[in-house]
Amino acid sequence: MSNAESGQEIERLIQLLARLPGLGPRSARRAALHLIKKKEALMEPLAGALSDAVEAVGICDTCGNIDTANPCKLCTDHRRDNSTIIVVEDVSDLWALERAGEMNVAYHVLGGTLSPLDGVGPEDLTIAQLVDRVAKGEVKEIIIAVNATVEGQTTAHYLTDQLDGFGVNVSRLAHGVPVGGELDYLDEGTLSAALRARTKF
Repeated sequence: MSNAESGQEIERLIQLLARLPGLGPRSARRAALHLIKKKEALMEPLAGALSDAVEAVGICDTCGNIDTANPCKLCTDHRRDNSTIIVVEDVSDLWALERAGEMNVAYHVLGGTLSPLDGVGPEDLTIAQLVDRVAKGEVKEIIIAVNATVEGQTTAHYLTDQLDGFGVNVSRLAHGVPVGGELDYLDEGTLSAALRARTKF
């Protein structure tokens, strides 16, 4: 569908949808057509929800989670064991571990992994904020739960070096997480087993 066949508003909708993960130009076109056909039932509520999210949703200054509160609900939950922090690459990994429900602890979202080839260095991640949290003296264990990729392992080793000397136990997920696997795509059973069988770095 070209601009001659549809208005620029529809083309803009298609282009924006195509930027979403898992949606290419064809899938975005199908999604746009579905939204337009279901304008009252789907498109208008979706537009309202997006508008509300823009206003209300933000990033937690403590852990990096996405929530409507800052600090987020996880950080203000007094039932959690804040002496243990699970370090993840992205919010989707945090949510995956929460779904597993294996541990009621604190989290820290790095915002990615170290990747010199892509120009991602320590200053581009929240590593300094993690070190600051540990330096306060309340943390006893750091569980590094980054993806089992080359960049993930590089990040894990860098974190271990940065946390050396603070007297905290640094562990990582067991090898039940497949090499090249991403936490968000693993089932809860695999994540639970990996957390239980974590090993010292």
